[in-house]
Amino acid sequence: MDMVLDLVARTGRATLSLVRSAGALALFALAGLSHILRPPFYGRVFVRTFLETGFFSLPVVALTALFSGGVIALQSYTGFAQYHAQSAIAGIVVLAVTRELGPVLAGLMVAGRVGAAMAAQIGTMRVTDQIDALSTLSTNPMKYLVAPRLLAGMIALPLLVLVADVLGVAGGFTVAVVKLGFSPTAYITATLNSVKVMDVTVGLVKAGLFGFLITLMGCYYGYNSKGGAEGVGSATTSAVVVASILLLAFDYLITDLFFSQ
Repeated sequence: MDMVLDLVARTGRATLSLVRSAGALALFALAGLSHILRPPFYGRVFVRTFLETGFFSLPVVALTALFSGGVIALQSYTGFAQYHAQSAIAGIVVLAVTRELGPVLAGLMVAGRVGAAMAAQIGTMRVTDQIDALSTLSTNPMKYLVAPRLLAGMIALPLLVLVADVLGVAGGFTVAVVKLGFSPTAYITATLNSVKVMDVTVGLVKAGLFGFLITLMGCYYGYNSKGGAEGVGSATTSAVVVASILLLAFDYLITDLFFSQ
């Protein structure tokens, strides 16, 4: 009987902790979004974060998308050749890249690169009392540290995904033409016939949400870090892990919402 009560108590404590954390995160997100709409707006922080999230993340996202498109073409050819359906490869590549791989892979790369950096930077400011110093200088930390980063993430990631879409399709095209012997004209025609505005739009919607989630996790865990250097390290790890999990979960929810009919 004691073991059952102990299990129930542990389950209750875990549930309460989860609900408390979710509530704190929701309030943090609402506060950050509200400060985007109210002046003043710190443009320098926004531009710096935008460049870090978008421009400086471009090489890793571009290479990931390029090779992923090539891999999809190869794998599709291996399977479709058994059924003499090689003509569907171009459509499979463009649909997979625009709907899923473009936003998801770009989001995961940015989460590992930018989300970790944000958590480490803000966490260091927290444990060295720099955030408290901002408050003493009549600067709202949420407005200065969080709001510009959230906006930059929501704008920069869709632009990255657009580039990833183009390069992913280009990677599939290159492999199909150079290695698999497809006609360039026929492949391009099949790609244009397969791509739809809805697919690209949903991918960009996902990217905007992913950018918000990544920057939110980086800011939240950094802002609430404690315990010195060890706490900053834990906050950095948590920001990347939780952002990646939420990214995949919301990817499923959005896909189910738009494409389940």
